[in-house]
Amino acid sequence: MKIAMANDHAAVAMKNEIKKMLEEEGYEIINFGTDTNDSVDYPDFGSACARAVANKEADFGIVICGTGIGISIAANKIPGIRCGLCKDVTDAKLTREHNDANMLSMGARTTGMETAKDIVHAFLATPFSNGVNHVRRIAKLADLDGSAE
Repeated sequence: MKIAMANDHAAVAMKNEIKKMLEEEGYEIINFGTDTNDSVDYPDFGSACARAVANKEADFGIVICGTGIGISIAANKIPGIRCGLCKDVTDAKLTREHNDANMLSMGARTTGMETAKDIVHAFLATPFSNGVNHVRRIAKLADLDGSAE
């Protein structure tokens, strides 16, 4: 499975730790993030990662900035992306089960490393429920961003 990852300067350490963990678990990582602490603009990195997911170059995306808010907004501007900002395992499970999220966002300044790892595992392990109500709502989201097939 291919995972696209992106981060800004506030999240280099968290991205590197999660990237290492996922590679050790057999995931292929495509890195769209910065690897330095020099200030960068999260929309550039978040949108590049989201485009890779939308274009099916990656199965899922993980984006991280200081709070996870800005980079998730950037990712969600790309048609076909459903990026959920998750602060705990419950958020991660529900955004997959109910929203069929294809991207995960986290905050490096607001989420501890072990919690972040647990969030990533929950996100990647949880399938979409395919419930009738959820499918209908996701179709409406696709209509909103023009990505409906």
